[in-house]
Amino acid sequence: MTSATRDASNGEGIELIHEDDGSITARDIETGVASFGETKAEALRMLAEAIELHEGGGEPLTDEDLEEWGLEETEPGDKELPEFMQ
Repeated sequence: MTSATRDASNGEGIELIHEDDGSITARDIETGVASFGETKAEALRMLAEAIELHEGGGEPLTDEDLEEWGLEETEPGDKELPEFMQ
């Protein structure tokens, strides 16, 4: 059973959710951004990175990045949706 720990009386803070699989999800209450890890420390580190990216940190992807990762730059709607998504 999943359980959560939080102190959101002022709309700020972090909610820690203990998942059934043993992982821990950390969610920033103010932004709703969440990430997870195998430990509380890892979940909080990953959440800090996710919040930084959410707030505009990090570097934008380049065409070279997409090519290196074997991904194509496509526009939404370029391909037909799988049947279950229609």
